[in-house]
Amino acid sequence: MTDELQAMPEDWTRALAVVAHPDDMEFGAAGAVAAWTAAGKSVSYLLATRGEAGIAGMEPERAAAVREEEQRASAAIVGVERVEFLDHRDGVVEGGPALRRDFAAAIRRHRPELVIGFNHHDRFVSGRWNTPDHRETGRALLDAVGDAGNRWIFPELGLEPWGGVRYVAMSNSPHATHAVDITAAVDKAVASLEAHAAYLGALVPPVSDVRGPLVGLARSVGERFGGTLAISFELVPR
Repeated sequence: MTDELQAMPEDWTRALAVVAHPDDMEFGAAGAVAAWTAAGKSVSYLLATRGEAGIAGMEPERAAAVREEEQRASAAIVGVERVEFLDHRDGVVEGGPALRRDFAAAIRRHRPELVIGFNHHDRFVSGRWNTPDHRETGRALLDAVGDAGNRWIFPELGLEPWGGVRYVAMSNSPHATHAVDITAAVDKAVASLEAHAAYLGALVPPVSDVRGPLVGLARSVGERFGGTLAISFELVPR
């Protein structure tokens, strides 16, 4: 892919990131979040699960507590103070009205102008098959952006509708259209992923080098973005 990426829009002040698991934001988008918060923008996180199925050698209840703690520490590194968790089951997130309702409620409460999600397509750039949780969460989020602005969808929430979402950007997408320069934020991006130490250490094989792959990814994206270190997004038309 050689098409140049466009710069992400900057005419917004509040963003809400909605992903399936602890670590989803850190595997790609956290560098952009660090750049945005350094520029004075507000970003909040909402996670559909607590990541309880993510550590094979740890019981789900304990894993959920560990991964929630790691996610809060990771978010703080990139300037995110508000991190919320839902209780959808890790590994078997079900798309549909219940998930859309939870996401629409969050959008109405946070009232973001930018919504950030994670790859909702069947595959990643590498061709590797995406996980069900990522697909279901991403697609429900895209639907929920519209739901949040319609007074007659989920009126039982008792929240005023919010139709002020101007942009929806999906990270880790195989159909990237835009990018953010993270040259000044790459150290925070690395540190935010390293904060998931228990999770990374339990992978097979364990992940010991975070900086190498993250910087390599940023350099690869930057080849389509003026040669900088960059992170890409698919900006979904609204």
